[in-house]
Amino acid sequence: MIRTRRRSTAALLLTGDLIATTIAFFLAWFVRFELEIPALTKGVPPFHHYLLVLPAVLVLWPLVFYFHGLYQGRRDRSRIDDALAILLAAVVATVLFSGVLAWLRPIAPDGTPFTFSRAFMGHFLIAQVAIVLTARVSLRTVLRHLRRKGHNVRRILIVGAGHLGKEITRKIQAHRELGFAVVGFLDDDPNKAKRRFLDVPVVGQLQDVEQVIQTQAIDHVYIALPPEAHGKVMRLMEVVSRSCVEVKLVPDVLQYATLNASLEDLDGLPVINLSQVPLKGWNSLMKRTMDVIIAGAALLALSPLFLLLAWLIKREDRGPVFFRQERMGLDGKSFMILKFRSMGVNAEATTGPVWAVRDDPRRTRIGSFLRRTSFDELPQLWNVLKGEMSIVGPRPERPTFVHEFKHKIPDYMLRHRVKAGITGWAQVHGWRGNTSIRKRIQYDLYYIQNWSLLLDFKIVWMTLRGGIWYNAY
Repeated sequence: MIRTRRRSTAALLLTGDLIATTIAFFLAWFVRFELEIPALTKGVPPFHHYLLVLPAVLVLWPLVFYFHGLYQGRRDRSRIDDALAILLAAVVATVLFSGVLAWLRPIAPDGTPFTFSRAFMGHFLIAQVAIVLTARVSLRTVLRHLRRKGHNVRRILIVGAGHLGKEITRKIQAHRELGFAVVGFLDDDPNKAKRRFLDVPVVGQLQDVEQVIQTQAIDHVYIALPPEAHGKVMRLMEVVSRSCVEVKLVPDVLQYATLNASLEDLDGLPVINLSQVPLKGWNSLMKRTMDVIIAGAALLALSPLFLLLAWLIKREDRGPVFFRQERMGLDGKSFMILKFRSMGVNAEATTGPVWAVRDDPRRTRIGSFLRRTSFDELPQLWNVLKGEMSIVGPRPERPTFVHEFKHKIPDYMLRHRVKAGITGWAQVHGWRGNTSIRKRIQYDLYYIQNWSLLLDFKIVWMTLRGGIWYNAY
């Protein structure tokens, strides 16, 4: 059933992409050769020459989209993920297509070779990405509306009615537009038998999983058991594998929190490194390159704003423009973070190190504006250029707080395996300022484990979309 639904969704997406690509092809021709953007220098080529390669385009583009996972039909895929994947796939397809045409020039019906306009390819790339994305967003909107109405809903069974099972249930219930419905829990605790949690009943014990899958027409099984139930998990997976359902394991992040594990060799003895991070070698170089380009361009573009803010800060109380504070970054090394001063001079002289709060009375008038817009964070672009920070990464804390948290929160120090950032995965999801440190750690560890340039660009986009940087209080 699940595979049938996926094939139907994939066929729908493919049909939409083919139609969108065809429209983009004709639109690119119209813009380039009818509107003449930019101005023509060699005249208008015969239209039928371009039509000769349209079938190849309609094969290559969907093929590249397929290998970028754009026909998997994941319901939980965000619009930003879709947009970035479509853009990347379209660029790859355009490069491949242009390379092939450079080596194998198509032959017109009259026997003469012809070349494609590079401006046409640029127009086609832009139009194809825009139209495909618009079509997919429209289709997604329609499907989500139908799922909210109860159509095409996938039924989910949660194994484990503990805190982890309840947490995944809350997440699913908060996003009904995805078309998921939790129909029951399985749990061996006799105190939970026949009870309801989050309006979802406990329908049996773990040994009943096969029967419940059949009687309740289950599509997905989420295993949300604690680490000490490892033996039960293995037996459960063996039983569930005999049914045609999707099985997903939900680990307890704070208990399983080791970074990407890798196998190493010590003189022939296999050793598992539990603290491997993806940000090494070429990955580290690419991220650093992105940091330098973005920070350099931003500092240059924002220099007039910097001068204006510096004048306003100085004008209010004649105190220093910048505020420097010790923070802990990569590998636990301290550095001085740079901010526009938003509080009075020596604001912590009587209180000592404390968390900033909303509407903090220590703020100056211009400081309230800086905090509300997060303009006070902009000087950290200089920390990025110096290599002390990154554009994206876990927010750096003061050594005083780090010393406190590392004794209270398991694996807290793992966040120091990468450079601290101006913005991060936790911040764009609302975990910033005086909020739950444990939640922030979960998101920071997810970022470290799943780092990619695409994820960095996604976080930057989410940050800008939510406002200029973010309000860190």
